[in-house]
Amino acid sequence: MKDKTIDYLLRTTWLSVSKMYNEEAAKFDSTMATGLTLLSIDQEKGTPSTSLGPKMGMEATSLSRILKTMEKRGLIERRANPEDGRSVLIYLTDFGREKRAYSREKVLTFNEAIKNNVSEEKLRHFYEVAELINDMVSNKKIYNQSK
Repeated sequence: MKDKTIDYLLRTTWLSVSKMYNEEAAKFDSTMATGLTLLSIDQEKGTPSTSLGPKMGMEATSLSRILKTMEKRGLIERRANPEDGRSVLIYLTDFGREKRAYSREKVLTFNEAIKNNVSEEKLRHFYEVAELINDMVSNKKIYNQSK
């Protein structure tokens, strides 16, 4: 572990998890990105399309392609926002709700498997470190960004 940087471990771990989710999703002609999007949409009220990208940590152009594909597949529908005619709300269709339940099950299975193999204390430390890294990066505490 001495030779591996924190950045390397984060990257390779996420790539492994991402590959695992994509392999599972492919069994149902889907992708991890589609599953994440389904999980990010409010089932009752819909979700403004403009808030999905930041919520998922995704660029607008990538999200736009995913939403277009999801709409073609009948997973979502777009409706004008009744409170603001300039924006669009994304709603799950019945098929989208079905696929969302599948995605949720896969995420919960992953979480349960990790919890069953890692002590509560180690998991708590993992969360603390991950939150600290996110805070440091988000608040530009690593590199001086004002130059």
